[in-house]
Amino acid sequence: MSAFLADHYDWLRALHLIFVITWMAGLFYLPRLFVYHADVKVGSDPDRLFQSMERRLLRVIMDPAIFGTWTLGLLLLWARDWQFLSEGWFHGKFAAVVAMTAFHMFLARWQRRFAKGQNQKSSVFYRRVNEVPTLLMIVIVLIVILKPGIGS
Repeated sequence: MSAFLADHYDWLRALHLIFVITWMAGLFYLPRLFVYHADVKVGSDPDRLFQSMERRLLRVIMDPAIFGTWTLGLLLLWARDWQFLSEGWFHGKFAAVVAMTAFHMFLARWQRRFAKGQNQKSSVFYRRVNEVPTLLMIVIVLIVILKPGIGS
């Protein structure tokens, strides 16, 4: 299997990037929806519309994208016989991806609270957390491209 994966490494990498871009789009957009949703009355027509948009974005786009990102990322590691695990830059990237995954989980929790009419956070809070995926993306891209000697 490892030989098959190695032979198709460029395809795996391309698909991985497609899933990452899709995931990032959702990570940018869902908190922005929360910014606007936080200011509408629970049970109103706009509340129901935001709930529908948020649920679909999370379940139809973001959840499959995170699954594809992680699956293809692990397949890329396997294709290279796990060699990146010994490289310091990879540890930094992996930590940032785990942080991005945790952020995704927080978004899912907040979406469920909105769906139950139990949001307790302000639009200002969501404006601030909307910057988290951008910062993590910058860190990940810089680490992957520059490959600094983190931890080596």
